[in-house]
Amino acid sequence: MGSYTYPKYAYVPPAELVLKPGGVQTVPVLIVGAGPVGLTLALDLALKGISVTVLDEDDTVSLGSRSICQAKRTLEIWHRLGVADRMVAKGVTWDQGEVLLGDQPLYRFNLQPEPGHRFPAFINLQQYYCEQYLVERCLQEDKVDLRFRSKVVGVRPDDEHVEVDIQTPDGLYQLRGQWLVACDGVRSPVRTMLKLPYEGEVFDDQFLIADIRMDADLPKIRRYWFYPPFHPTDSVLLHRQADNVLRVDFQLGRDADADAEKKPENIDKRLRMMFGEGARWEHEWSSVYKFSCRAMPRFVKGRVIFAGDAAHVVSPFGARGGNSGVEDADNLGWKLALVINGHASVSLLDSYDRERGAAARENIRQSTRSTDYITPKFPAARVLRDATLSLARDFPFARALVNSGRLSRPTPYIDSRLSTPDDTRESWNAAAASPGSPLPDAPLGDGWLIEQIAGRFAVLTFADRAASLDIAAARAVADMADEIPAFTPILITRDLAGAPDGWNTVLDKEGLATRRCDARDGTTYLIRPDQYVAARWRRLHDSSIFAALKRASS
Repeated sequence: MGSYTYPKYAYVPPAELVLKPGGVQTVPVLIVGAGPVGLTLALDLALKGISVTVLDEDDTVSLGSRSICQAKRTLEIWHRLGVADRMVAKGVTWDQGEVLLGDQPLYRFNLQPEPGHRFPAFINLQQYYCEQYLVERCLQEDKVDLRFRSKVVGVRPDDEHVEVDIQTPDGLYQLRGQWLVACDGVRSPVRTMLKLPYEGEVFDDQFLIADIRMDADLPKIRRYWFYPPFHPTDSVLLHRQADNVLRVDFQLGRDADADAEKKPENIDKRLRMMFGEGARWEHEWSSVYKFSCRAMPRFVKGRVIFAGDAAHVVSPFGARGGNSGVEDADNLGWKLALVINGHASVSLLDSYDRERGAAARENIRQSTRSTDYITPKFPAARVLRDATLSLARDFPFARALVNSGRLSRPTPYIDSRLSTPDDTRESWNAAAASPGSPLPDAPLGDGWLIEQIAGRFAVLTFADRAASLDIAAARAVADMADEIPAFTPILITRDLAGAPDGWNTVLDKEGLATRRCDARDGTTYLIRPDQYVAARWRRLHDSSIFAALKRASS
């Protein structure tokens, strides 16, 4: 690959092997897999004070672009960990997509039509860059122990810990973790060694990914063609990436010869038809793939926890795979930290299984629908699909039926046991974030709303004037912050005068945070460390907050 130089990370002989042959050390958390999910979780735990050991059998980042579409929610998570700005600066920002039939545009859509967000709807950035930046950030944290060329070849869980056998260039050694998190991909050796099920559907249709480096003045949008003149039997997807790399995805059908399609000369024939005889490019990476939609029935098995592709996998349509894996890490990190620090019982981890299991099922449902639309299984399904395409240019109702991939959005945790239901006597705008939904972003003071909740529980209270806040209730909540670990009270106001002691007070100059939270004087939200709403009320009341906080952390 001409545009990227793969880093080589140093293998360090483990102290357990060199200094203590035969001894078995116990660490708080073992993470298997140094991909985006494992590295995200490692950073999150380290920033919460938990020591983490990451084991990876390789000594570099992933080969090829792989996952390239990094969603707004993923960027918000990575921002809290200190890597998002670097990724945005390197990546290609986009908010819009275009669907074409033949060579004619049908319509465009905007994934972020309203301004006032810290991050765009998506950036396109190759997975190897994401992993590199995450590794470099992990190397800055003393509580992250990255061990490369360390292959897990045995797993033995019991009631108190998980012991693993690790193969290195210098031999085999054992290590124990109070908890083991398997982030080791779709073929998960940990899942395989434990003989755990991975259920779902495998699709027979084949697709060709061709990543090429080409200097082309193309718009920064997602473009999806049905029946384009350069590939008239099927569909084609185009994305721009960093370093003038283009991702072209050709639908091939189930009967294509994968070995023949991967040959550079055959890829070039397709690309010349698309870009013209005069175009010039360099090959970066290519692959012919089939895909599946599968998931484990449960993501928590005793002291072994599964995240990312090790727990669930979807088709690539909609960029739901890598982004949902990062959301797994974000959901798990704060819960595991509370359990390890003795601030919550092990039963809290059941909510990870339920919430992220529901998210996986929703992603699989959406991804399967996209796949069924893009690759119709029956003649009647193709006729229906083509009818919606023919109507979409002129009729908005038909555009809602066109499905070239429902793009990644954070999944609300409907009916989560951690959420406190609304008081039925209180009314809320339907667009406002309800319990179990992610907190919407908005500009605040010189920063952003999402930046106020940095991996901690937070109380957000809104008041037109800071001085109008109920002083007794504000003092009681501030006292809670002294007693409860990782808890921050935040006042959002238009007038800072008279701000209460013990509160972070920020100015809502534009009023967007107030509007997006449907806030009035006294409106209060309890926000989880993963920036999801745990509860909301129309007035500040310390006993209600305490009860909701107890529910959200148990």
